[in-house]
Amino acid sequence: MHMPPDAASDAILKRESDAERLWSRLRPEDWPLPLDQLPPGTALVGGAVRDGLLDRLSSAPDLDLVVPGDALGLTRHLAKKLKGTCVVLDEARDMARLVLGDWTVDLARRDGVDLDADLQRRDYRLNAIALPLRPRGALVDPTDGLGDLHQRHLRAIAEQNLVDDPLRLLRGLRLMAEHNLSIDPQTATWIARHRHRLPTVAPERILSELQRLVSGSWAASVIQQLQELDLMAPWQSSDPMASALPEPTACAEFSATERHLAWPLLRLTHLISSDGMAQLRSSRRLRQRTEQLRHWLGLCQGAVEHLNERERLQLHRDLEADLPALVLTLPSSLHRTWLERWRNPDDRLFHPRPPLNGRTLQEQLHVAPGPALGALIDHLRLEYAFGRIEDSSHALAAARHWLSENEACCD
Repeated sequence: MHMPPDAASDAILKRESDAERLWSRLRPEDWPLPLDQLPPGTALVGGAVRDGLLDRLSSAPDLDLVVPGDALGLTRHLAKKLKGTCVVLDEARDMARLVLGDWTVDLARRDGVDLDADLQRRDYRLNAIALPLRPRGALVDPTDGLGDLHQRHLRAIAEQNLVDDPLRLLRGLRLMAEHNLSIDPQTATWIARHRHRLPTVAPERILSELQRLVSGSWAASVIQQLQELDLMAPWQSSDPMASALPEPTACAEFSATERHLAWPLLRLTHLISSDGMAQLRSSRRLRQRTEQLRHWLGLCQGAVEHLNERERLQLHRDLEADLPALVLTLPSSLHRTWLERWRNPDDRLFHPRPPLNGRTLQEQLHVAPGPALGALIDHLRLEYAFGRIEDSSHALAAARHWLSENEACCD
């Protein structure tokens, strides 16, 4: 797969000035961790270096530090001194996380005799660049990761490095989705060869990578590669969704916020079955959201106008917060109308609410709590959503009428 370079390529630093300009982008003076608290031999590695070179750092980037030894002891010491929190990530590999407010700093013992050896054991060349912090030094780049960044290329350092942690197979695709990279053919071959190893990884780690992938700016083209490599096969349904994902151009009427809400959820629902979400130990809420969206995608495919009133009301109750994900799959002629109504918090159908709550009905009409009260509230919600009830006085009259016609169920 080839992805053309974008404007961010121009932000990659030239070798003669890379370290100094990277320092200015990283702004270590703003970090909650003073550099003089770190031992000699400490280096910054991983995503913060890569994103700094691309000038894509957030205001509080996650920091990954390599230290000469006893990372866990150092993290505990720093947590106590700086009033932070120490989280043990991997005691056997001497890895821990220091949480300081909105910042997270991961510390790991150097793997190998020196920094070069540590970097040679990492996943992809563009992730194998280090910036020595103590003492302050030039970039260490033994695999030419800078060259890959310039070329917008994803290239694994070695096949065995991917095998050592199979999550790296999926991480490569996530990096492509986030940074508009093309993949080296040999790397793609290695990923396909070892895809059967991915289920050996902790399911929470897989889901976390996948959620970042589907949110990436270039996820649309990467998902095709993901499916060609068959990485999601263990978590896909044997009866996949009938409809393909819409083209990225299908969201012309969507705001940036609506696109950010709609695409990741729709892609995740498309890629992973309900059973797969459970296997990946998704939160109950995320599982519910994908199951509801999958249900309505099936019912609405090419026939949303054929839903009856109760079905339409239930659709908007189920998908009230996530409706843009469904709208992406509807005919484009419906997009503007549906989105404009969804954007209006007072729209009675798209944001359904009963005109009277249960307490009011109990007090005003002496309806006892129970199934009859629930059925009455559902009736009023439907009438209100479709404009047959205008206000609370009309709602009370409609409730009295409903009760008179349904005396048997209220006894």
